[in-house]
Amino acid sequence: MAIYVVMEPPGRGERSDGTVFVRDGFTWLGLLVPPLWLAWNRLWIEAALTFAVMAILSMLGEKLGLAWAGSALSLLVSLYVGLEGQGLRIAALRRRGWHEWGVVEADRLDGAETRHALETDMPPDEQPPVPRIVPDANLARPAQTGMALGLTHTPGRP
Repeated sequence: MAIYVVMEPPGRGERSDGTVFVRDGFTWLGLLVPPLWLAWNRLWIEAALTFAVMAILSMLGEKLGLAWAGSALSLLVSLYVGLEGQGLRIAALRRRGWHEWGVVEADRLDGAETRHALETDMPPDEQPPVPRIVPDANLARPAQTGMALGLTHTPGRP
């Protein structure tokens, strides 16, 4: 199953159909044609920077007579975009004021949209409780007192 990051547009109070689902994971088109994939996803600065870096690496490899090194370094840039491309999309949406609603696990995009719609249409009293990430300090173990010898020391026992 794939994980989709659900990004909602600015203006949290109003209902809008502009929700974007970004599949978290590797992107093959980002590996094969990084500048085009970035431009298609409206990451203009990243696309221009990727194109410039790949061109500079190729020209540098040609001038030094190491064409294979320029190609290998360009492949590393492509690999980076393939691995981190979806993260770049999420970061760009955050810079534009979008906020992250959460994540949805589904096989395909339409399944993720359905799960998101079912979870947002639930009344607040029926929604599952949000798990606590930070543990409660009142539930922490009390500090051990006494002398500890070895790994199996139990406080309060001689």
